[in-house]
Amino acid sequence: MQFKDYYETLGVESGAGEAEIKTAYRRLARKFHPDVSKEKGAEERFKAVNEAYEVLRDKDKRAQYDQLRAGGHRPGEEFRPPPGFNPDHGGFQFDEGTGGGFSDFFESLFGGRAGPRGPTPMGDIRAKLPVPLEVAYSGGKQRIGVDGRTLEVMIPAGVRPGQVIRLTGQGQSQGGRKSDLLLEIDYRPHADFEVDGRNILYTLALAPWEAALGTTVSVPTLGGAVELRVPPDSDAGRKLRLRGRGLPGKPTSGDQIVEIEIRAPKAETEAQRELYRKMAGAFSPPAGS
Repeated sequence: MQFKDYYETLGVESGAGEAEIKTAYRRLARKFHPDVSKEKGAEERFKAVNEAYEVLRDKDKRAQYDQLRAGGHRPGEEFRPPPGFNPDHGGFQFDEGTGGGFSDFFESLFGGRAGPRGPTPMGDIRAKLPVPLEVAYSGGKQRIGVDGRTLEVMIPAGVRPGQVIRLTGQGQSQGGRKSDLLLEIDYRPHADFEVDGRNILYTLALAPWEAALGTTVSVPTLGGAVELRVPPDSDAGRKLRLRGRGLPGKPTSGDQIVEIEIRAPKAETEAQRELYRKMAGAFSPPAGS
Protein backbone atom coordinates (compact mmCIF):
# COMPACT_ATOMS: atom_id res chain seq x y z
CA MET A 1 0.00 0.00 0.00
CA GLN A 2 1.36 3.40 -1.01
CA PHE A 3 1.20 6.67 0.89
CA LYS A 4 -1.02 9.33 -0.73
CA ASP A 5 -0.45 13.07 -0.56
CA TYR A 6 -3.95 14.50 -0.58
CA TYR A 7 -2.72 18.09 -0.79
CA GLU A 8 -0.78 17.23 -3.93
CA THR A 9 -3.85 15.52 -5.39
CA LEU A 10 -5.87 18.74 -5.05
CA GLY A 11 -2.94 20.96 -6.03
CA VAL A 12 -2.99 23.03 -2.82
CA GLU A 13 -0.46 23.78 -0.07
CA SER A 14 -0.76 22.12 3.32
CA GLY A 15 -1.81 25.43 4.88
CA ALA A 16 -4.71 25.95 2.45
CA GLY A 17 -7.97 27.15 3.99
CA GLU A 18 -11.41 25.63 3.56
CA ALA A 19 -12.40 27.96 0.71
CA GLU A 20 -9.23 27.23 -1.30
CA ILE A 21 -9.64 23.49 -0.81
CA LYS A 22 -13.28 23.62 -1.87
CA THR A 23 -12.44 25.68 -4.97
CA ALA A 24 -9.68 23.27 -5.98
CA TYR A 25 -11.98 20.29 -5.48
CA ARG A 26 -14.80 21.72 -7.57
CA ARG A 27 -12.44 22.69 -10.41
CA LEU A 28 -10.85 19.22 -10.56
CA ALA A 29 -14.11 17.34 -10.05
CA ARG A 30 -15.61 19.12 -13.05
CA LYS A 31 -12.47 18.52 -15.12
CA PHE A 32 -12.30 14.77 -14.48
CA HIS A 33 -15.98 13.89 -14.09
CA PRO A 34 -16.43 10.64 -16.05
CA ASP A 35 -19.61 11.93 -17.72
CA VAL A 36 -17.84 14.86 -19.37
CA SER A 37 -14.09 14.25 -19.41
CA LYS A 38 -12.37 12.78 -22.46
CA GLU A 39 -8.99 12.53 -20.72
CA LYS A 40 -7.35 9.16 -20.24
CA GLY A 41 -7.70 7.90 -16.68
CA ALA A 42 -10.36 10.53 -15.84
CA GLU A 43 -12.42 8.15 -13.71
CA GLU A 44 -9.46 7.23 -11.51
CA ARG A 45 -8.46 10.89 -11.17
CA PHE A 46 -12.05 11.74 -10.25
CA LYS A 47 -12.03 9.10 -7.50
CA ALA A 48 -8.67 10.35 -6.20
CA VAL A 49 -9.94 13.94 -6.07
CA ASN A 50 -13.07 12.86 -4.17
CA GLU A 51 -11.00 10.85 -1.72
CA ALA A 52 -8.63 13.75 -1.06
CA TYR A 53 -11.52 16.15 -0.50
CA GLU A 54 -13.27 13.68 1.81
CA VAL A 55 -10.23 13.89 4.12
CA LEU A 56 -9.27 17.55 3.81
CA ARG A 57 -12.80 18.94 4.20
CA ASP A 58 -13.26 17.08 7.49
CA LYS A 59 -11.56 18.82 10.43
CA ASP A 60 -10.89 15.63 12.40
CA LYS A 61 -9.73 13.54 9.43
CA ARG A 62 -7.47 16.34 8.24
CA ALA A 63 -5.88 16.71 11.68
CA GLN A 64 -5.17 12.97 11.84
CA TYR A 65 -3.80 12.95 8.31
CA ASP A 66 -1.61 16.02 8.95
CA GLN A 67 -0.15 14.32 12.02
CA LEU A 68 0.72 11.29 9.92
CA ARG A 69 2.08 13.35 7.01
CA ALA A 70 4.35 15.27 9.36
CA GLY A 71 6.29 12.05 9.89
CA GLY A 72 7.97 12.58 6.53
CA HIS A 73 6.02 10.11 4.40
CA ARG A 74 6.24 10.77 0.66
CA PRO A 75 3.79 9.95 -2.13
CA GLY A 76 4.31 6.47 -3.55
CA GLU A 77 6.32 5.17 -0.58
CA GLU A 78 5.25 1.90 0.97
CA PHE A 79 3.16 2.66 4.02
CA ARG A 80 1.61 0.92 7.00
CA PRO A 81 -0.34 2.93 9.58
CA PRO A 82 1.25 2.94 13.03
CA PRO A 83 -0.43 0.76 15.67
CA GLY A 84 -3.41 2.43 17.27
CA PHE A 85 -3.46 5.27 14.74
CA ASN A 86 -7.26 5.31 14.59
CA PRO A 87 -8.72 3.33 17.47
CA ASP A 88 -12.28 4.34 16.51
CA HIS A 89 -12.33 1.63 13.85
CA GLY A 90 -13.04 -1.25 16.20
CA GLY A 91 -14.04 -4.46 14.49
CA PHE A 92 -17.07 -3.08 12.71
CA GLN A 93 -16.36 -2.51 9.04
CA PHE A 94 -18.77 -0.29 7.14
CA ASP A 95 -18.31 0.67 3.50
CA GLU A 96 -20.49 2.14 0.82
CA GLY A 97 -21.50 -0.42 -1.72
CA THR A 98 -21.96 2.04 -4.56
CA GLY A 99 -20.02 5.05 -5.69
CA GLY A 100 -17.25 4.56 -3.15
CA GLY A 101 -14.02 3.42 -4.72
CA PHE A 102 -11.81 4.68 -1.90
CA SER A 103 -8.26 3.36 -1.79
CA ASP A 104 -6.77 0.86 0.63
CA PHE A 105 -4.75 3.77 2.04
CA PHE A 106 -7.94 5.62 2.99
CA GLU A 107 -9.55 2.48 4.39
CA SER A 108 -6.50 1.69 6.52
CA LEU A 109 -6.68 5.14 8.13
CA PHE A 110 -10.37 5.84 8.39
CA GLY A 111 -12.01 2.46 7.97
CA GLY A 112 -14.53 3.37 5.28
CA ARG A 113 -16.31 6.43 4.04
CA ALA A 114 -18.84 6.37 6.84
CA GLY A 115 -16.22 7.73 9.23
CA PRO A 116 -15.87 7.17 12.98
CA ARG A 117 -18.55 5.05 14.60
CA GLY A 118 -19.15 3.06 17.72
CA PRO A 119 -21.79 1.67 20.06
CA THR A 120 -24.48 3.90 21.55
CA PRO A 121 -25.35 3.58 25.26
CA MET A 122 -27.95 0.99 24.23
CA GLY A 123 -25.34 -1.04 22.35
CA ASP A 124 -26.52 -0.04 18.88
CA ILE A 125 -23.97 0.91 16.23
CA ARG A 126 -23.99 4.44 14.77
CA ALA A 127 -22.34 5.40 11.48
CA LYS A 128 -22.52 8.25 9.02
CA LEU A 129 -23.88 7.49 5.57
CA PRO A 130 -22.99 10.08 2.89
CA VAL A 131 -25.60 10.07 0.13
CA PRO A 132 -25.42 11.80 -3.27
CA LEU A 133 -27.49 14.97 -3.53
CA GLU A 134 -29.40 13.41 -6.42
CA VAL A 135 -30.56 10.61 -4.10
CA ALA A 136 -31.43 13.10 -1.35
CA TYR A 137 -33.54 14.96 -3.93
CA SER A 138 -35.45 12.09 -5.48
CA GLY A 139 -35.11 9.32 -2.89
CA GLY A 140 -34.07 5.78 -3.76
CA LYS A 141 -32.19 2.72 -2.66
CA GLN A 142 -28.54 2.71 -1.67
CA ARG A 143 -26.48 -0.41 -1.13
CA ILE A 144 -23.91 -0.60 1.65
CA GLY A 145 -21.56 -3.31 2.86
CA VAL A 146 -21.53 -4.23 6.55
CA ASP A 147 -19.12 -6.90 7.82
CA GLY A 148 -19.19 -8.71 4.50
CA ARG A 149 -22.97 -8.39 4.14
CA THR A 150 -24.72 -6.26 1.54
CA LEU A 151 -27.65 -4.24 2.80
CA GLU A 152 -30.09 -2.12 0.83
CA VAL A 153 -31.16 1.12 2.48
CA MET A 154 -34.22 3.10 1.37
CA ILE A 155 -33.39 6.81 1.34
CA PRO A 156 -36.51 9.02 1.52
CA ALA A 157 -36.75 12.04 -0.79
CA GLY A 158 -35.79 15.24 0.99
CA VAL A 159 -33.74 13.50 3.67
CA ARG A 160 -31.69 15.98 5.72
CA PRO A 161 -28.19 15.77 7.19
CA GLY A 162 -28.36 14.49 10.75
CA GLN A 163 -31.48 12.40 10.20
CA VAL A 164 -31.06 8.79 11.30
CA ILE A 165 -32.22 5.64 9.53
CA ARG A 166 -32.46 2.62 11.82
CA LEU A 167 -31.74 -0.86 10.45
CA THR A 168 -33.12 -3.21 13.09
CA GLY A 169 -30.90 -6.15 13.97
CA GLN A 170 -28.14 -5.20 11.54
CA GLY A 171 -25.49 -4.17 14.08
CA GLN A 172 -23.29 -6.55 16.07
CA SER A 173 -24.12 -9.64 18.11
CA GLN A 174 -24.23 -8.71 21.77
CA GLY A 175 -25.40 -11.03 24.54
CA GLY A 176 -27.34 -13.27 22.21
CA ARG A 177 -29.06 -10.44 20.34
CA LYS A 178 -28.25 -8.35 17.30
CA SER A 179 -27.95 -4.63 17.94
CA ASP A 180 -29.39 -2.10 15.52
CA LEU A 181 -27.42 -0.10 12.96
CA LEU A 182 -28.15 3.64 13.07
CA LEU A 183 -27.21 5.46 9.87
CA GLU A 184 -26.79 9.21 10.26
CA ILE A 185 -27.32 10.94 6.93
CA ASP A 186 -24.66 13.21 5.48
CA TYR A 187 -24.47 14.72 2.00
CA ARG A 188 -21.66 13.78 -0.33
CA PRO A 189 -19.68 16.70 -1.76
CA HIS A 190 -20.96 17.67 -5.19
CA ALA A 191 -18.86 19.09 -8.00
CA ASP A 192 -21.55 21.60 -9.07
CA PHE A 193 -23.83 22.33 -6.15
CA GLU A 194 -23.67 23.66 -2.59
CA VAL A 195 -26.45 23.22 -0.05
CA ASP A 196 -27.96 26.01 2.06
CA GLY A 197 -30.80 24.53 4.10
CA ARG A 198 -33.16 23.25 1.43
CA ASN A 199 -31.83 25.66 -1.20
CA ILE A 200 -29.29 24.55 -3.80
CA LEU A 201 -26.56 27.02 -4.79
CA TYR A 202 -25.08 26.96 -8.28
CA THR A 203 -22.51 29.22 -9.97
CA LEU A 204 -23.19 30.02 -13.63
CA ALA A 205 -20.20 31.15 -15.69
CA LEU A 206 -21.08 33.57 -18.51
CA ALA A 207 -19.06 35.33 -21.16
CA PRO A 208 -19.07 39.15 -20.80
CA TRP A 209 -21.35 39.64 -23.80
CA GLU A 210 -23.85 37.08 -22.50
CA ALA A 211 -24.13 38.95 -19.22
CA ALA A 212 -24.33 42.33 -20.94
CA LEU A 213 -26.79 41.45 -23.70
CA GLY A 214 -28.80 38.77 -21.92
CA THR A 215 -29.15 35.15 -22.97
CA THR A 216 -30.99 31.90 -22.32
CA VAL A 217 -28.88 29.01 -21.04
CA SER A 218 -29.40 25.43 -19.95
CA VAL A 219 -28.73 25.10 -16.22
CA PRO A 220 -28.32 21.76 -14.40
CA THR A 221 -30.56 21.07 -11.41
CA LEU A 222 -31.00 17.98 -9.24
CA GLY A 223 -34.15 17.22 -11.19
CA GLY A 224 -32.61 17.70 -14.65
CA ALA A 225 -31.54 20.61 -16.83
CA VAL A 226 -33.85 23.64 -17.21
CA GLU A 227 -33.76 26.75 -19.38
CA LEU A 228 -32.87 29.95 -17.53
CA ARG A 229 -33.30 33.45 -18.96
CA VAL A 230 -30.50 35.80 -17.98
CA PRO A 231 -31.64 39.45 -18.18
CA PRO A 232 -29.47 42.04 -19.97
CA ASP A 233 -26.97 44.03 -17.87
CA SER A 234 -26.50 41.19 -15.39
CA ASP A 235 -23.41 41.88 -13.29
CA ALA A 236 -21.18 39.34 -11.55
CA GLY A 237 -22.74 38.27 -8.26
CA ARG A 238 -26.32 38.69 -9.43
CA LYS A 239 -28.54 35.88 -8.16
CA LEU A 240 -31.39 34.33 -10.12
CA ARG A 241 -33.92 32.01 -8.49
CA LEU A 242 -35.33 28.75 -9.86
CA ARG A 243 -38.34 28.22 -7.61
CA GLY A 244 -39.00 24.73 -6.32
CA ARG A 245 -35.75 23.36 -7.76
CA GLY A 246 -34.09 22.83 -4.39
CA LEU A 247 -34.45 19.88 -2.03
CA PRO A 248 -38.00 18.63 -1.33
CA GLY A 249 -39.58 19.54 1.98
CA LYS A 250 -42.73 20.43 3.85
CA PRO A 251 -44.54 22.76 3.66
CA THR A 252 -42.50 23.86 0.63
CA SER A 253 -39.46 22.71 -1.28
CA GLY A 254 -36.32 24.77 -1.53
CA ASP A 255 -35.18 26.80 -4.53
CA GLN A 256 -32.06 26.74 -6.66
CA ILE A 257 -30.12 29.98 -6.43
CA VAL A 258 -28.01 30.68 -9.51
CA GLU A 259 -25.17 33.17 -8.99
CA ILE A 260 -23.63 34.74 -12.07
CA GLU A 261 -19.89 34.62 -12.57
CA ILE A 262 -18.33 36.38 -15.55
CA ARG A 263 -15.35 34.76 -17.24
CA ALA A 264 -13.49 36.20 -20.19
CA PRO A 265 -12.59 33.52 -22.75
CA LYS A 266 -8.89 33.21 -23.56
CA ALA A 267 -7.94 34.95 -26.80
CA GLU A 268 -6.29 32.25 -28.91
CA THR A 269 -6.12 33.99 -32.29
CA GLU A 270 -5.04 37.43 -33.46
CA ALA A 271 -8.62 38.15 -34.54
CA GLN A 272 -9.86 37.44 -31.03
CA ARG A 273 -7.17 39.63 -29.49
CA GLU A 274 -8.15 42.43 -31.88
CA LEU A 275 -11.75 42.17 -30.70
CA TYR A 276 -10.56 42.58 -27.11
CA ARG A 277 -8.58 45.69 -28.15
CA LYS A 278 -11.73 47.15 -29.71
CA MET A 279 -13.68 46.39 -26.56
CA ALA A 280 -10.99 48.05 -24.45
CA GLY A 281 -11.17 51.16 -26.64
CA ALA A 282 -14.95 51.24 -26.62
CA PHE A 283 -15.17 50.99 -22.84
CA SER A 284 -12.24 53.28 -22.01
CA PRO A 285 -13.24 56.66 -20.52
CA PRO A 286 -12.94 59.62 -22.91
CA ALA A 287 -9.64 61.50 -22.84
CA GLY A 288 -9.58 64.27 -20.27
CA SER A 289 -12.42 62.80 -18.23
